[in-house]
Amino acid sequence: MAVELDVFVGNTTIMDEEVYQLWLDGYTVNDAVKARMDAGVLEECEADADVLLSDTMDQYRTFQMCERLLQSPAKLANQLLFQITPHRQVMLIERYYAFDDTFVREVLGKKLSKGTKKDLDDISAKTGVTLKSCRRQFDNFKRVFKVVEELKGPLVENIRQHFLLSDKLARDYAAIVFFANNRFETGKKKLQYLTFQDFALCAGQLINNWTVGAVDNMVEDMDVDLDKEFLQELKELKILIADKDLLDQHKSLVCTALRGKTKAFAEMEANFKNLSRGLVNIATKLTNTKDVRDFFIDLVEKFIEPCRSDRWTAADIKLYLTHYTNSAHILDPFKHQAVWDRYMGVIKSCIFIMYHD
Repeated sequence: MAVELDVFVGNTTIMDEEVYQLWLDGYTVNDAVKARMDAGVLEECEADADVLLSDTMDQYRTFQMCERLLQSPAKLANQLLFQITPHRQVMLIERYYAFDDTFVREVLGKKLSKGTKKDLDDISAKTGVTLKSCRRQFDNFKRVFKVVEELKGPLVENIRQHFLLSDKLARDYAAIVFFANNRFETGKKKLQYLTFQDFALCAGQLINNWTVGAVDNMVEDMDVDLDKEFLQELKELKILIADKDLLDQHKSLVCTALRGKTKAFAEMEANFKNLSRGLVNIATKLTNTKDVRDFFIDLVEKFIEPCRSDRWTAADIKLYLTHYTNSAHILDPFKHQAVWDRYMGVIKSCIFIMYHD
């Protein structure tokens, strides 16, 4: 019996975005088939379960063959094996390097080493992210870290150019690299209320203002290392709390500016010296590696918690820190305005980001 068939031959690589996401999320082929069936694919395509299984296996094979190219994204555009349109390439790369905020929050600030990789089983159980997906995300962090470690120039731009990521994702990776390099403590109980995005925004402030790259963007250490010269200069700020007359004068200027502008004035006046000592002591200790690591816990303990217990609003915080910073410029014997502004600019921004429930 003669059978008529319509045959179409093409060389465009067919990739289903939903199946790609299931693969990235670490689903097995069988779990992916079940998820597709639950989503109503069979009814949509008028196919049976065997066809769906075959299609899913085929797609998974394609993704596995593409994976080595995704690990060096520039190669994806120049290869001839897979015919993938440019906008589809962008999607594949962006999703491959995307990560779960719950996962990154667990590894942020830790060394990207075999030791941390051994903990991925526990992190997977805690976060609900599959182990396979945890491994992909961790390996991506490590790969980006190793590549940019050797490069001069701005960190975000280097990540964007080498991994072809969007600006937002490149900035997030810059934060991850920066935290891994400086080993900032993020896991303590008092810091659990902070999200990855809180830390990423703070990292952006630190990178743009306190690193060697903030002063000279073509230096060897680019934007991952804090400017040691600046950290040394911060010791000069000690005079603001060590000189009693200067401390009293600073308090008087700030309180005069704040009087009548906030309901929290009495608490601001009563706590001025403690809060000022807290902020200045953080500055003067940043030459020690341990104190750099404890930067965020110190901000919470020495400033955010006392203000929170006195029920300051976010507007109170902004008002207080603005006058606290600006009043130092009027203090006669104080000659370190440039260092003070560079320090307090970042401190204010970080506290504004971190001051929430």
